[in-house]
Amino acid sequence: YHHLKHIFENRMNQKGAHIVQAHWLQGKKAVFLGDSITEGVGVSDPQNIYCERVKRELGLRAAINCGIGGTRIAAQPDDGGLSFSDRCRTLDADADLVVVFGGTNDYGHGTAPIGSRNDHTPETYCGALHVLFQSLTEKYPDGVVVLTPLHRTEETVKNTATGYTLKEYVELLKEIAAEYSIPVLDLYAQGGIVPSVPANRERFCPDGLHPNDAGHALIARKLCAFLKCI
Repeated sequence: YHHLKHIFENRMNQKGAHIVQAHWLQGKKAVFLGDSITEGVGVSDPQNIYCERVKRELGLRAAINCGIGGTRIAAQPDDGGLSFSDRCRTLDADADLVVVFGGTNDYGHGTAPIGSRNDHTPETYCGALHVLFQSLTEKYPDGVVVLTPLHRTEETVKNTATGYTLKEYVELLKEIAAEYSIPVLDLYAQGGIVPSVPANRERFCPDGLHPNDAGHALIARKLCAFLKCI
């Protein structure tokens, strides 16, 4: 009996340790670097933004929303120094996690050239990704996560400056994140938001770009599950 009790207690302790590990962000501070989606365009109340939902679900101590509408990853003359590759340097140094959610505006209205895979200049898309990811991995070695852009309407139309489609921007983001071993939640492939399908658009993303309350709830659910596994 005592032998079986000992085995049972050991297994319960192992399960308990797993549960604690799964919720490694409880009581921690997270920063969300993003564009208008992170800012909350499309939701009925700020408490419905995905980062606030993640805060409640995971028991975060703080969720700092650094979403600014219209901002892009690559630096461009008209951005007022608000590109992701610039703003990443000013994020709170004491954050335990940084979530990066951008790239759709680089495709949608960006004029920066794509650059090359070994480019490290912030004025190109590839170069800005390198600058962004290198800066974040140096500053937050244990806590960087990237979300790809979501699907959007007319996403197969090529960017007028680069000739790239949204999917090609997504693929570059994933490939360069992999060079820095940064976990990527692929919302383009697995996010469940597809505005080209009328019923899906009505439910999750009425304007074809910005998720509504239901869309943010879906993003939060997927992000929480993802964070518990890394």
